[in-house]
Amino acid sequence: MDPGFTAEQDGIRRTLRELLHKRCGPEELRAALDTPGGHDPALWTALAEQLGLPGLALPEAYGGVGCQVTDLALAAEETGRALAPTPLLATSVLAAPLILALGTDAQRADLLPRISDGTLTAALAVPAPALATALALTGPGDGDWSGGGRAGGIQARPAQGVWRLYGEAAQVLDGHSAGALVVAAHTGGFVRSRTLLFVVAGDAVGLVRTRQTALDATRPQARVQLRDVRAELLGTEETGVPDALSRAGDLAAAFLACEAVGAADRALERTVEYLGRREQFGRVIGSFQAVQHRLADVYVRIQAARSAAYYAAWAAGDQSGGRGERVGGLALAQALEALRRAAAEGIQLHGGIGFTWEHEAHLFFKRAAGDDLLFGPVHRLRAHAAEEARLFERTEVSV
Repeated sequence: MDPGFTAEQDGIRRTLRELLHKRCGPEELRAALDTPGGHDPALWTALAEQLGLPGLALPEAYGGVGCQVTDLALAAEETGRALAPTPLLATSVLAAPLILALGTDAQRADLLPRISDGTLTAALAVPAPALATALALTGPGDGDWSGGGRAGGIQARPAQGVWRLYGEAAQVLDGHSAGALVVAAHTGGFVRSRTLLFVVAGDAVGLVRTRQTALDATRPQARVQLRDVRAELLGTEETGVPDALSRAGDLAAAFLACEAVGAADRALERTVEYLGRREQFGRVIGSFQAVQHRLADVYVRIQAARSAAYYAAWAAGDQSGGRGERVGGLALAQALEALRRAAAEGIQLHGGIGFTWEHEAHLFFKRAAGDDLLFGPVHRLRAHAAEEARLFERTEVSV
């Protein structure tokens, strides 16, 4: 792993930070959260047209930029700093890699160019609360989380040569506004029970989508009901869905880890700025040694989390190189803890103003808590990583 950044990567970070500084300040952020979609369409268009952000890690053959996964993760650090409410995670990190990995040539040619230019957003729909399990972050990902033939979940059945879906998925990121849904559904009955992925158009007959109230308003969620909805199988019935979801999960974890590091860094930065201005007992608060110690602890946590997040992003992009390391879950656990600590200290050290709705300090804390609920919790991320590494298995040593 080369810890240095290329000139191109530095350019992406710099340009993205400048754009978000202009277009996604605190006032713009709150205004975007109050819209029906939960994000600013003009900002998404600017990110697509000026930076090609939705297709940053997609091949040039499909209209993408053709950059490495590492570049997308570095971009995540900047969107995390601004808590930018965009469909980037749902579209480019969760849905697009699955379409690229499993889709037929026709499906790729139809969907990926529109994702790359920002005209099509997509979302991954799995039965709640199975997102972390489906992505193999907190479990093996090969169970019956999609429905298992029981009531609940999402079921798929072929009828006259057409697949029909019925069921419900909650906590679908940007599911209320996405132009296409990648839906995980259970099929095959009990004999050939398996999970397959399907593509559903956002305007499909029988599809009912309702935006939900989420703890973290910067990550809009929806409840998706499928009432005998026509769907198109993604790829073929022989495609390796669990492996594809696992790879997508590792990429998503690395992306989220970098995003959390960016958010934590910004929360600490805002706290330091405030403590350098606020006076108490005739001195600025930041000059008190006890306060400095607390900030130093946060800084160390963030730097350690940043190193882990960068390594996870590099490892996720190096899957084809034969190393096969999947460390996204561990990096995400460390980054979420760093963000939670930075946000909590920020709220406390801002004093009374830090506890108010008008101040944005609570948004950083809710980002950490919301990601922990969706993709964790932290202790399960670590427990699954330990199981995968067989860390606590007893080995017999013969003498």
